[in-house]
Amino acid sequence: MHDPEPKVRAQRKVEPIFGQDHAHKENRLMTQTRLYFTTGKIEADRIFAAFETAFEDEGLPIAILEVDEDRDIQEVSLYADGDVDAVEARVEEILAGLALSRPIAREPVPDIDWVTRSLEGLKPVRAGRFFVHGAHDRRKRHSGELAIEIEAGLAFGTGHHGTTAGCLEMLEQVVRRERPRNALDLGTGSAVLAIALARLAHIPVLATDIDPVATKVAGANARLNHVKALVETVTARGFHHPIFAARGPFDLIVANILARPLMRLAPEMARHIGLGGSIVLSGILDRQRDAVISAYVGQQFRHVRTLHREGWVTIHLKR
Repeated sequence: MHDPEPKVRAQRKVEPIFGQDHAHKENRLMTQTRLYFTTGKIEADRIFAAFETAFEDEGLPIAILEVDEDRDIQEVSLYADGDVDAVEARVEEILAGLALSRPIAREPVPDIDWVTRSLEGLKPVRAGRFFVHGAHDRRKRHSGELAIEIEAGLAFGTGHHGTTAGCLEMLEQVVRRERPRNALDLGTGSAVLAIALARLAHIPVLATDIDPVATKVAGANARLNHVKALVETVTARGFHHPIFAARGPFDLIVANILARPLMRLAPEMARHIGLGGSIVLSGILDRQRDAVISAYVGQQFRHVRTLHREGWVTIHLKR
């Protein structure tokens, strides 16, 4: 039996993106209850995708931990607060809908920064020329790679999730072909994408997030990666913030958020992208791809390419 290796995929917590009416999350260190059960890898992937869809509005943290590789044992966890009984009932309903039945255990999780906990021990990730790593993996950098150091913290987007890795791959291709001069990272999280753009293209990047904690972490990560002169981090609730008019129009916009807010943002994206500019969108499940593309085609964008990764898609469109 192998030592448990935390192959954890934490759901990107749904933030109140551009007017979404979600609860504030100033207190991330809250008492929660972990609902958990074990299953096989194939079932765990199906359950993870179903949980992400079912709980995306609440933004409940979800994780998968590989307990025993040889015996194919995966532990699926959902971190609930508030009415735990109601959440557990929904979990049971989702499992039943997948023709699965698992005994669900509970564990109180008091005052834990679950983001840091879920990211501890993650291996570094390579996506295109990019190498995303923590401080403990600096020695693993290869010559010629664009290394981005991101520590587990209170912001999301570390490069380990399929959406972020997909964005990194897509951005490398877009920058190489189009040579943008002015970029926006909308919903920046940890700023990994903004840092990647600054490192790759050596251009100014505006990195915005609705969450002041995220923008603080984003700024710290930009300094850590020696691109603070290029990456400006701003807390902005929507495109009405004056920073967008001051810095736009943009040659390139990347937004790794979620499908529904991305669809609502299509008209504003069209107003803030320069003619001939590109947008790179992610946080989109495979089954949501066509709906997102349709929303942007309606705003005079054309679809260029879709990259599929781990059940998620990254979409490149041009104005």
